[in-house]
Amino acid sequence: MSNELDDLYEGILDGDMGATPDNVQTALDAGLAPDVILNEGMISAMSEVGQLFEEGEYFVPEMLISARAMQAGLGVLKPHLVASGVDPLGTVVVGTVQGDMHDIGKNLVTMMLEGAGFEVIDLGVDVKPERFIEAIRENKPQVVAMSALLTTTMPKMGVTIDAMREAGVLETVKVMVGGAPVTAEFAEKIGANGYAPDASQAATLAKSFLA
Repeated sequence: MSNELDDLYEGILDGDMGATPDNVQTALDAGLAPDVILNEGMISAMSEVGQLFEEGEYFVPEMLISARAMQAGLGVLKPHLVASGVDPLGTVVVGTVQGDMHDIGKNLVTMMLEGAGFEVIDLGVDVKPERFIEAIRENKPQVVAMSALLTTTMPKMGVTIDAMREAGVLETVKVMVGGAPVTAEFAEKIGANGYAPDASQAATLAKSFLA
């Protein structure tokens, strides 16, 4: 790995939001290809962040600051990726279900997905089933990720999946669900394709859907 990529990798690992955009620019100035900067400097760093989280070395705050640093760097890199015709891995529509206003978990999932190379359409919080359906029709994603943090809003996940089935869009996407009260059993019961217990595993699961 070149020094420029090394600095970028370490900066993301340390969650250095100030240095990361500069490190991206330095790598671009050194003539490194945007896709190399993305894959070797940024995606590989976020993979290690995910791994450190799984191993209990990193916790949510560390994962959050690394993801924010990565996003800051992505702001500099994105126009170059677009100009050089680098396609995202796939598209994911993300939202917290109707009646639920929690967004920290959803935001972290969004950042980890972006860190894995996906294009993410974030619908925000309190998302009605119709809005998910609309977003699927508009953006043609491969994956839909739904989050709920309350036991009272969890059933909305099932309601949304049923609405997607009725609208004829369910067979075009893979649905994954997550959030503190959500379990793998619940995901199976409502007809979701998968469940992720945390943001790091959400990115891994989304990637597995594309395989």
